[in-house]
Amino acid sequence: MGITSRMIPTEDASARKREIEEKLKQEQETLSFIRENLEKSDQLTKGMVSILSSFESRLMQLENSIIPVHKQTENLQRLQENVDKTLSCLDHVISYYHVAKDTDRIIREGPSGRLDEYLACIARIQKAVEYFQDNNPDSPELNTVKARFEKGKELLEAEFRSLLTRYSKPVPPILILDAISVDEDIELQEEVVLEHLPEAVLQDIICISGWLVEYGRNQDFMNVYFQIRSSQLDRSIKGLKEHFRKNSASSGILYSPAVQTKRKDTPTKKAPKRPGTIRKAQNLLKQYSQHGLDGKKGGSNLTPLEGKDDVLDIEIDSYIHCISAFVKLAQSEYALLTEIIPEHHQKKTFDSLIQEALDNLMLEGDNIVSAARRAIMRHDYSAVLTIFPILRHLKMNKSEFDSTLQGTAASTKNKLPTLITSMETIGAKALEEFADSIKNDPDKEYNMPKDGTVHELTSNAILFLQQLLDFHETAGAMLASQVLGDTYNIPLDPRETSSASSSTSDFNKRLLSSYICKVLGNLQLNLLSKSKVYEDSALSAIFLHNNYNYILKSLEKSELIQLVTVTQRKAESSYRELIKQQIDIYQRSWLKVLEHLTDKNMPIFQPGAKLKDKERQVIKDKFKGFNDGLEELCKIQKGWAIPDKEQRDYIRQSQRKIVSDAYRAFVQRCANISFTKNPEKYHKYRPEEVEEMIEKLFDTSA
Repeated sequence: MGITSRMIPTEDASARKREIEEKLKQEQETLSFIRENLEKSDQLTKGMVSILSSFESRLMQLENSIIPVHKQTENLQRLQENVDKTLSCLDHVISYYHVAKDTDRIIREGPSGRLDEYLACIARIQKAVEYFQDNNPDSPELNTVKARFEKGKELLEAEFRSLLTRYSKPVPPILILDAISVDEDIELQEEVVLEHLPEAVLQDIICISGWLVEYGRNQDFMNVYFQIRSSQLDRSIKGLKEHFRKNSASSGILYSPAVQTKRKDTPTKKAPKRPGTIRKAQNLLKQYSQHGLDGKKGGSNLTPLEGKDDVLDIEIDSYIHCISAFVKLAQSEYALLTEIIPEHHQKKTFDSLIQEALDNLMLEGDNIVSAARRAIMRHDYSAVLTIFPILRHLKMNKSEFDSTLQGTAASTKNKLPTLITSMETIGAKALEEFADSIKNDPDKEYNMPKDGTVHELTSNAILFLQQLLDFHETAGAMLASQVLGDTYNIPLDPRETSSASSSTSDFNKRLLSSYICKVLGNLQLNLLSKSKVYEDSALSAIFLHNNYNYILKSLEKSELIQLVTVTQRKAESSYRELIKQQIDIYQRSWLKVLEHLTDKNMPIFQPGAKLKDKERQVIKDKFKGFNDGLEELCKIQKGWAIPDKEQRDYIRQSQRKIVSDAYRAFVQRCANISFTKNPEKYHKYRPEEVEEMIEKLFDTSA
């Protein structure tokens, strides 16, 4: 047991020793390998160092050889570049000397049809001019290219003028009428575009204009532009005017067939209504002068000149449409101008462009005012009717007119307000003188209607006032412009005395109402004076009755009564009272007939008793007096006239009842009295026959 335990450590030591020896052997082998590799590495390092040393030596030799060559090559390259640049500059400079020759053909042939190529040539010439000016200002070539540049510029200006002249045409009248017409019933109505120049031509003109401004240093083309376009604007308006003169007389107001089916008969603001004022007034005058209110012959002998008034009416229509056309065309011209003319020259050029057409329109307006003034001097106050539709249209379009002329000279912008003021002044003067003429119309016996019908003065006055109703706002503004409130004794509110509020609609309406009342008052006074010409008071009453009734019915029919009652609330009842008064006066003419039928001087007798001769004679005289008076009055009054059928029937019936009742009562009282052997000699008429005789009063055809 002990031996075994001593043997075990010995064996372990041997094994440990062998293990160590093996490891040592391996380490020695590894060391030998490393040493061998180190030796090889040293040998390789020595070889590489030797190679690098040799390469370095060779590089130094190469560098010493290449650097001089490189420097020589670089110098040569620099010399080559300088030569190339010099040759290029020479070519560029030489090209300037050939510009005149190279561009000669294109410049001579002009820019027409090849504007881009022409402008490119001009650009070359311009560069040549700049070169010679900077580098050789004394060279003859500078004068050559300068002359060529000026020639090119002249041809561009000529082309600008040529294009404008060739393609600028007056706008056709039908197209203008389309442009100024508006249909309120159509919500989405296409706006008529006025194309003055074809698009391609317009672009060429814009291009030339831009070049002339930027390079040409020339503003003469702007004068050319406004002269040519001004002429076309004026020709367009004159063409519209001629269109009216040729066609309006036969076909009425003219509009384009293109939009006629969708347009109202009376267009509004931009397409002004055809006034028809003079013709309307003259037709009414003719109607009333030849016939009364029911068609009976009246007393006026006025003979209207219809042909002349038709021409005048057309002229008014034409002028009104020309005003609208001017605004629309001027707006279109400004839109075109902004594309062609530089911004800082646009307003001045536009001002010059519209002058001719605007001056012609204003001159025509002044002529209308002058004609109205001459007519007023002849006491022809209907001439003011020509002013109303024109003035109304001018004032309606003034804001648009002012907007169109915005930026123009003050003298240009003031032309329309000046014309409006002239028209308002002459219109107000005519209204005042007309009112005075109504008051001062002389009482000429030969001019009085023999049948007591409506006087010519009355019909003329009413017709004149009816025209004021059509233009009540314009007429009221006329009166307000002359500050005539004190003339009509209108109670003025302090706030209405300011210039702003005095032109308000309500104030103007009151002014016009007061004016109409003044005319009617003057007319009433004159009629009272004229009625005294009649020797027969009954005929005088019939005359006043007819005139008062005519005035009242005319006021009611034309709605003038609403305007009158603005300041005279009881006007209608006042006229009815006047009419009743005249009927009462007329009926008094029958008293001398009816007095024979009263009990005055009638004998008192008993039934069956025999009358004395004196008593019988009294009854005979009463019958004879009645018969003679009845016959005389019927004979005289049958020739009198009451044109109003309603009034005529009323007066007949009233008088028939009064006379018939009195006559029946008288005949009944005398029925059982034997006052004559020939009763039919005195009792000539049965009551029914008396009624028939009275029924024929105021009937000239009976």
